[in-house]
This record gives sequence, C-alpha cells and structure tokens, in this order.
Amino acid sequence: MSVRKIGIRILVSGLLSLAAQAATIPNLIQQENAKPGTASWVVTNPAKDHEIEGYASLASVNRGDSISFFVNTIESTYAADIYRMGWYGGKGARQMEHFGGLHGVKQPAPSVDYQTHLVQCNWLEPIVLGIPATKSTEWISGLYLVKLTALRSRKQSYITFVVRDDARASDFLFQSSVATYEAYNTWGGWSLYTNPQAYKVSFDRPFASGEGFGAPQIFSGAWEYSTIRFLEREGYDVSYTTDVDTHEQSAPLLLHKGFLAVGHDEYWSWQMRNNVEGARDHGVNLAFFGGDTAYWQIRFESSTLTDAADRVMVCYKDGKLDPLYNDRSRAYLTTTAFRNPPVNRPEAAMVGVAFGHGHGANADMIITDANSWVFAGTGLKNGDHLKGLVGYEADAVTADSPKGIQVLAHSPYVLNQQKMYSDMATYRDASGSLVVATGTMQWCWGLDEFPNWQYANPAAQQATRNILSSFQKH
Repeated sequence: MSVRKIGIRILVSGLLSLAAQAATIPNLIQQENAKPGTASWVVTNPAKDHEIEGYASLASVNRGDSISFFVNTIESTYAADIYRMGWYGGKGARQMEHFGGLHGVKQPAPSVDYQTHLVQCNWLEPIVLGIPATKSTEWISGLYLVKLTALRSRKQSYITFVVRDDARASDFLFQSSVATYEAYNTWGGWSLYTNPQAYKVSFDRPFASGEGFGAPQIFSGAWEYSTIRFLEREGYDVSYTTDVDTHEQSAPLLLHKGFLAVGHDEYWSWQMRNNVEGARDHGVNLAFFGGDTAYWQIRFESSTLTDAADRVMVCYKDGKLDPLYNDRSRAYLTTTAFRNPPVNRPEAAMVGVAFGHGHGANADMIITDANSWVFAGTGLKNGDHLKGLVGYEADAVTADSPKGIQVLAHSPYVLNQQKMYSDMATYRDASGSLVVATGTMQWCWGLDEFPNWQYANPAAQQATRNILSSFQKH
C-alpha cells in the first residue's frame, strides 16, 4: 500500500474520531442544565399595588454588553436576584446573581401623551449588569428573570430580559414575543386593548400588577416557558432572541437551522416579516408553535425621553387613523392587520395558516394526516384527539396559504354559536426550507407539565421532536 493511501486512511480515521468525540460532548444547553437549579425564582408574595416594580433598559442584551434595570419602591431597601430560566432537573431556573440591600427609590411619575396615550418612564439610579463574554459556558443565551424583593414587606415582582449570543451558530433560534406582551400591558392606564386605545406603547415601564407580576411570557398562558422547559429538558442546542432583535437585524437568523416563534406572537413589523421570510428563502426552517401569529403590523420608534432606539411600539389598528395611511411612499407601513389594505401582505403566505378570529377557543386537536412524517412514532391514527390543545387563539389554512400546503390536523371548535376550524399544517418553501405551524397556542401546553399538567401530551412531544429533528437534517 502506498504512503499516500495510508495517509488518507489515517486522515479519514482521525476525522471520524473527531466527529465521534464531538457527538458525545454536551452542547451549551446540556451543560447549563446539568448545573444546580432552584425553585427560589417563584414569586410567593406578589406586589399588587406598586410596592415594588421595574423594567429593563433593553428587551435583550448581547453577551459582552450591559443592561440596566430601573426599580420603583417606597421601601428603603430591596434585593434583586437574577435567574436563568430552563429545565434544571425540573426546578425551572438557575440563580446567577444576588444584589442585596439595594437603596430603594420612589421614582418620578411617567410622561403621558394624551393624544396617543403613550406612557413612558424615565427612571433613575439603575442597577447595571454587565454580561461577560469570556467564558462560553457562563451567562449563556436564554430567558432571564430579575426577581425584586422589598426587604420590609417582602413583596415581590419580576423584570424579564433575554441574553443573546449573536455570534454563535446553534441549531435553533427561539424568539420571545416581547412586542405582543407590551401590546397588552396596561401599566399607566392604557394599552392597545384599553378603551380608549393607546396608539403607542412604551417598553420603558413595568408590567401592570397581575400581568405575570412583571413576567407575562411566563405566567400569562405560559406558552413560552412551557416550550423552553421542553427544549432544554430535551437538550436541544438553542439560542434566544426577541422580536425587537428580529426587527433590527437579519444576519443572526442565518446562523441557525430553525427559527421558532412560540405561543402568542401577534405583533410584527414589516422588517420582521422581511427578515424571517428572507431567512426562510435562504434555507432556514420555520416553526410557528402558536396561534394568531403576525396578525397586526407595528412600527418601532425611539423613546421621546431618552432617544433610545425601538423603545416605542406604534399600532393604530384602524389603518385610516394612521398618519402613514395616505403617504404613498410609506403606506405599506400602515399599522393595521397585515392582510388588510394598504399593507396587503397576508400572514398565511409566511406562516401557512392565519388567525380566524377565534378568541377563547378551547377544544381538542383532531388528527387528519396520521401518516405524515410529523406524526412518526406517535402511534396516532386519523380521528385521534389531542386533549385541549386547540386554543386560546387558533389559525386555519386560507386562500393565501402557499400552494401544496399539507394539513395535518383539522379541528372544529365553536365560538359565539359559530363553528370554526384550527389547522396544523406544513409546507416546503422553494428554497427547500420546511415551515410548520401548529395553528394553536395551546400546543405548547402539550410539551410540559407547567402550568397545565393535564394537557401534557406524549404524542405532541414526539411530533415536536420529529419537527426539530427534520430541521436539524435540512
């Protein structure tokens, strides 16, 4: 045998050995969740009357950068504990930092614009947290909580933020829907759902008492947190971002095999649509594990108090009220439903399904294509029911859905004496990427026992594994 052939054989053997070693090295998520967890993140004495509350200066912070937390309390001292949310043996979080004996500040009243009902805070004396980037296994990308505790009354509330890792390629990128949670936030008296409606809402304010005590994406429906627990329990290589970041930059999306929009992801900007569809067109797979996705178009604006970018969210809903409606060059940015004129960009063209005005849906998912690869290994048959996984809002295939879309489940429900349907569906884009939409927010409840253990469903979990495995291969 020639020396050259021996050299090639040694090289191939070495490469196979390295590949085998790489396959056995735990990824960052697996390493993180092997660390000790704690249940001390849970609020046990919630602040319901502004006893202690706060907000973050950013929706997310990239590793290596800093974020500030602003706190309002009438008490002289308070503590702040920071947790990363995940699985951690079922405890749900790991404590990262403790700040004790902090000086309490009664913060100034917010600024109010009575034309748009925009409420903005410009608070003082922040806690500044620097996120180190030197050690890859510390302060990894994830959803984080700041648990605030007033030291006299022991009243508690949360601030939430995401740590990003824009430079790291991982299998999946999980988008936290902070724009949607802000749309529903009534702190200061107005939201996009009050009467009268706010036309602009600010990220520079706490969440109203009762709205997850500052952490709506955990306690208001728990769609995101249920999915995070599942992903991290299963050991998937996942990074985290927010919809504000998806609006601001497209490049990080291309570092991942799959983009995950989860639960209640209702409010999207034009740039978000462009960036996510652009990622799909470059072969990134998309999973929409939720309902009512990308229904309303929004715009982001800078704070009028601090000039910080993208801290104000604009949504008139009635397009004719929006100042851009009659602006020929910018009418496409009008803040109305994506499917409506002058935007004319139906969400079904991206998601595959679209919201059917099913607020308050609660029904079983009914399987109609059990032979699909999505249901391999689940044991499901056509006509089988997945208990309670249709709701709270539900989507269905429409005339705007991509050609060749495959319906996997077609589930009837009744609202206001009207029969409607929710569709779980999938299509393959011309780029080769896969797009899967569950057509329901409550799919996430099937993935984990938190908070509605009665809906945890092994078949939904296996189907989700199949989807993610397919994304990893393409």
